[in-house]
Amino acid sequence: MDGPSDRVPCCPARSNPGRSAGPPAAAGSSPLSPSRWAAAHAATAATPEYPPTSPDMQRANPPHDGYAPLVGDNHETARVLLERRGQTYTEEAGIRLADRPGPLYQLLVLATLLSSRIRAGVAVAAARELFAAGYRTPSAMEAATWQDRVDALGRGHYRRYDERTATLLGTGARLCLDRWQGDLRRLHHAAQGRPTQLRRLLTAFPGIGPTGADIFLREAQAVWPDLRPFADRRTLSGAERLGLPQTPRRLASLVAEAEFGRFASALVRVALGEESAGAVTREARR
Repeated sequence: MDGPSDRVPCCPARSNPGRSAGPPAAAGSSPLSPSRWAAAHAATAATPEYPPTSPDMQRANPPHDGYAPLVGDNHETARVLLERRGQTYTEEAGIRLADRPGPLYQLLVLATLLSSRIRAGVAVAAARELFAAGYRTPSAMEAATWQDRVDALGRGHYRRYDERTATLLGTGARLCLDRWQGDLRRLHHAAQGRPTQLRRLLTAFPGIGPTGADIFLREAQAVWPDLRPFADRRTLSGAERLGLPQTPRRLASLVAEAEFGRFASALVRVALGEESAGAVTREARR
């Protein structure tokens, strides 16, 4: 098949066997002199066969990698994303997040489940099953038997890590009761709302590493305003896929302050592939 790769750049017309190759003659004119032919050949050879793609051409022909950076109004991209995916993971798990002991503990449970190498949808489903079984407080979680917790996780299809996670949840519930009297507002107060200190205190819970702490803080900023704007690595990865700013404050300028938590969760869904960046950018262009 003919194509760019089949062309040999700067090659003289193919000669018949027995004829010596030399400077080609232009139609209706005398042959080029050897010196003029050599100069023309050198000039043509200096031209790249595939010139670098300009930024304008890149925007007109985005890479076929599932998304295309938006050239246009970032506010419109943010608006479209919130309309399509403006639900936080806490809302999806049925948690009515508030600055109260029960909902904050439920968020800690959700962050523990989301920290494992498992799909977010499965982690959310497992959290709903735990809460439906009545394990909404650290006291109730600790009082449940290990097998009760395993069974609830299994109903949510959280099977690869169910036994280990059942143990982590029981141990974490005891730590929450012993150190914070079951009230994570005390943890917030102890850290004076500083993300670095909050991460340090949160990672003391079994099953909560840096990723789990970031998940907790990203969702908790909805009720802990002193955290805003909080954007973790996955939030910024989603922003990059959409061609949006790469700093928390610049991202926060695109939405109302109270909406930033939802916006951050929506960006994470883009980073995880739960939402198509390409679909968002196409809709924002309309």
